[in-house]
Amino acid sequence: MIRRAALILATVLAGCSTLPPQDTATRAQIADSTLPPMKSFTAARPTPPVRSNANIAADFLTLHFELESGRQLPVLTRFETPITVRVTGSPPPALQSDLSRLLSRLRREAGIDIQQVSSGPANVTIEAVSRDQIRRALPQAACFVVPNVSSLAEYRRDRRRDKTNWSLLRSRERLGIFIPYDVSPQEIRDCLHEELAQAIGPLNDLYRLPDSVFNDDNVHTVLTGFDMLVLRATYSPEIRNGMTRAQVATVLPGLLSRLNPRGDTIRPVPYAATSREWIDAVQTALGPGADPAQRRRAANRAATISQGAGWTDQRRAFPHYIIGRMIQLDAPEEAQRQYGTALHFLAQTPGTELHRAYVTAQTAAFAISRGDGASALRQINPALDVMMRAENAAVLATLLMLKAEALDLTGKPEQAAVVRLDSLGWARYGFGSDWAVRSMMQDIAMLNPRNRLGG
Repeated sequence: MIRRAALILATVLAGCSTLPPQDTATRAQIADSTLPPMKSFTAARPTPPVRSNANIAADFLTLHFELESGRQLPVLTRFETPITVRVTGSPPPALQSDLSRLLSRLRREAGIDIQQVSSGPANVTIEAVSRDQIRRALPQAACFVVPNVSSLAEYRRDRRRDKTNWSLLRSRERLGIFIPYDVSPQEIRDCLHEELAQAIGPLNDLYRLPDSVFNDDNVHTVLTGFDMLVLRATYSPEIRNGMTRAQVATVLPGLLSRLNPRGDTIRPVPYAATSREWIDAVQTALGPGADPAQRRRAANRAATISQGAGWTDQRRAFPHYIIGRMIQLDAPEEAQRQYGTALHFLAQTPGTELHRAYVTAQTAAFAISRGDGASALRQINPALDVMMRAENAAVLATLLMLKAEALDLTGKPEQAAVVRLDSLGWARYGFGSDWAVRSMMQDIAMLNPRNRLGG
């Protein structure tokens, strides 16, 4: 119900304050002129879930019948279709195109009768407000969804009343989604996907899911094949608003066999519930309410908890990735060891190609800082298609900028120039403002030892 502003890739390994004179000409020409047009994604390429229907059924029940706090919900709630969606506030131009794509996917992939309306009452109202307004309402939220309201003003007035309490909800008729208009197009789109999915579907997030936006690690930023399967099942005729957990559990096996026959051929795997202690440690490590020392201790505590629990999935890897990000400026060699540990466990977990691509952005940056362009290219090239499929323009642009530096290091400046220019269109979608794009390009350029040392 809340998309948190988490520590997912925002900066690169290290840098200096200025570019050397020898490198100023080519990059200043890009930085000081109008940047190329913003690129955007067109055709979705979701990967079907690769897990057993028995595991998916267990996930479905936990997603629908528990809140993030662990509180149990007595019944499943959903809208009666058709569902109407209206946008209010001050939406930027990119919001509408991304919303249209999302609604089209929900109709096509999840079979949900959902349409946008331009006026009048709607089941779901998406209000575009400022980031400061969202922070004043919920300080740790990037965006959020609330039942039985249609505006931020109504939420402020009624936030302590029963009508906005998710645990008391028994049917869905009217919800409000609050999204910032003054952030990058990608962040707006990410909010649309996660908050609209939870407005019409499951209310919970589960760290154990490797392939879903219903996960507070924020690795997946657009709805996945698993997410669409869950939403399709939610709005299938076998499921009705007000069903109990036992009633849903009875119909799920046959329903999933019909919707996802491949899942019946995959062997179920045991899973361990994610402890509240681990969740609290990760949220402290990522959240804004702690100082650097507290965040570091929390990340180490999460790593210790996951080791003690015997996990070998992405939950074991995630704390090591966080620790690596925290220490990479002051202890780059140790950060690489943390990334290596994360990759070790991710390699054992099916469906974590995207997680590995995030780590690659860090390990490739380190290789470039050491002048090893060939190693960086070997790491970057497979990750590019992963990020394209995941529609993550911010990391895709970062990888392309890194690739440009790697190509320069391997004596291919012409190819580097083409790749660098290509990266900027994606960077405008992923990072938003021109200054953010230029800052990222400058920081990544300074990873290259030739630029730091003056050629």
